[in-house]
Amino acid sequence: MSYSYQIKSYEQYKKDYQQSIDDPASFWSNIAEYFTWRKKWDEVSTWNFKEPKIEWFKGAKLNITENCIDRHLKTMGDKPAIIWEPNNPEERVRTVTYNRLHKRVCQFAQVLKNNGVKKGDRVCIYMGMVPELAYAVLGCARIGAIHSVIFGGFSAQSIADRLYDANAEFIITCDGAYRGDKVIPLKNVIDDALIGNRTVKKVIVYTRTRTPVSMLKGRDIWWEDEMEFAEHQIEKDGIVNFPAEEMDAEDPLFILYTSGSTGKPKGVVHSSAGYMVWTNYTFINVFQYQPGQIHFCTADIGWITGHSYIVYGPLSAGATSVMFEGVPTWPDAGRFWDIIDKHKINILYTAPTAIRSLMGFGTKPLEGKDLSSLKVLGTVGEPINEEAWHWYDENIGKKKCPIVDTWWQTETGGILISNLAGITPAKASWATLPLPGVQPLLVDDKGNEITEKEDGLLKGNLCIKAAWPSILRTTYGDHERCRTNYFATYENLYFTGDGALKDDNGFYRITGRVDDVLNVSGHRIGTAEVENAINMHAGVVESAVVGYPHDIKGQGIYAFVIDSNTHGDDELTRKDILQTVSRIIGPIAKPDKIQFVKGLPKTRSGKIMRRILRKIAEGETQNLGDTTTLLDPGIVEEIKNGKI
Repeated sequence: MSYSYQIKSYEQYKKDYQQSIDDPASFWSNIAEYFTWRKKWDEVSTWNFKEPKIEWFKGAKLNITENCIDRHLKTMGDKPAIIWEPNNPEERVRTVTYNRLHKRVCQFAQVLKNNGVKKGDRVCIYMGMVPELAYAVLGCARIGAIHSVIFGGFSAQSIADRLYDANAEFIITCDGAYRGDKVIPLKNVIDDALIGNRTVKKVIVYTRTRTPVSMLKGRDIWWEDEMEFAEHQIEKDGIVNFPAEEMDAEDPLFILYTSGSTGKPKGVVHSSAGYMVWTNYTFINVFQYQPGQIHFCTADIGWITGHSYIVYGPLSAGATSVMFEGVPTWPDAGRFWDIIDKHKINILYTAPTAIRSLMGFGTKPLEGKDLSSLKVLGTVGEPINEEAWHWYDENIGKKKCPIVDTWWQTETGGILISNLAGITPAKASWATLPLPGVQPLLVDDKGNEITEKEDGLLKGNLCIKAAWPSILRTTYGDHERCRTNYFATYENLYFTGDGALKDDNGFYRITGRVDDVLNVSGHRIGTAEVENAINMHAGVVESAVVGYPHDIKGQGIYAFVIDSNTHGDDELTRKDILQTVSRIIGPIAKPDKIQFVKGLPKTRSGKIMRRILRKIAEGETQNLGDTTTLLDPGIVEEIKNGKI
């Protein structure tokens, strides 16, 4: 298999980029010809950012699983599609060929059908990182059900909120999941989430950890029993067949919940055709994927990175994708390097948080590990600092592997700004250039394009001025929220919520969030969401949450809390608050620092001045700006003196 639209030189990048701007219809039409369609499109794209209404490959009919699986079977049926590396290195690795993947996905699609799942139904998936998670995702897509994967670290309350918002009637889960030396009791969490739920009809449970679970008659069913029954239905004379549902190009493929600047998570909706084309195009071009290479994305499928660059992007390209159940530091800090050595990995795509964490163990865990198979390194989820970039380059890539520093979001579906491995220039800690079809713009707070440089660079709020194929289509059940969150801040622009710098070469460097959203270990967490959870603790009067620089996570969570605690045991109260946040959102949102304060810096109208709190959390105590307009300016001194 060769990829006719793979960019082979910097000159070709410039030419392709220009064509994608000047004549997007013919540019994307040529690329889309590579895919399997039931019916071709009537129009490549129509969009406006005012409503917003966005359509790509309008009128086309397809099923994404035929592009990820069926079309590879004749030539690559025996080639590995997924290599599964279990949490415990002593456990057997599972290699799933494209033929086996086809059979399992068809089988599970039949299981869904047998249990009443139909096209358009929402199916919640809450599983560990096992191959069955990929079967579940693709099985939903095969019958046209809309999957909504929830990361295994979220709490019962977070799941309940998402089930309610999506009006989901079906859940797929595991008895438990392994994560390092821990066993996460997933089914028990689902049971807690379902207390009071009246919409869920079936819960399908896969056996992984043999954790004792409660199974309700009529609602809860075992994955293994259902799969065994379905096997006889889909296979006849050794031939597997479960016809894929025909989908419209704009039919929803999945919902993925992400934090915003308000307390309620929003369900980002991605379409079928545009998302497919974009994840495939970016996978092949950013990583310069060559047929036969082994791609290892270390993300969890519960996040967008796992959707796009473990499942849909690699499989649609006929690649071999490695799925890892565990964590990079268990049973020791050499786990990633063992996996690379064992499977002869060619592409490693991981997060700056993981790199910084592994840096802390030095180079000893690398001893005796053969990393010579590596051709391309990548980072994702947050801006990478220069020190981590150079460590990655020198110790993992041995200065022979280009590093792609990819910037994108849940809402964008796939990579928007990145160097192309070995093709376009790299610059430490800079995402560099936009992909063809992506038109970035830096604007000031009023929406005017930035033209004046500061210290030789343009600096502003990062927006995109034209639609690309995998841009979100809506937020589930609330289109107005989609409009106000992304398209109403600046007229006719998609606002990313990030700030950025731009140099004379047109390279971009992302500087971080400019709204009330934190980027912790590459995961977006809304400050309002954390504050709401803290405020639910019985002793808390009020709280304010900000981000601060964290050596490992990039950003840490700093909470300023007014507490009615009179017994004086601050440490116990801190633990209680952390427990509350874990219970309501999940351990991922626990504050790193909790400072008890007598009051918060507020304007006379009652607005909390988070700008001041952010500076204090960052260690800046001198230039706090004008505090005379505050209701009680003296409170700032108290907070400064009590800083943790």
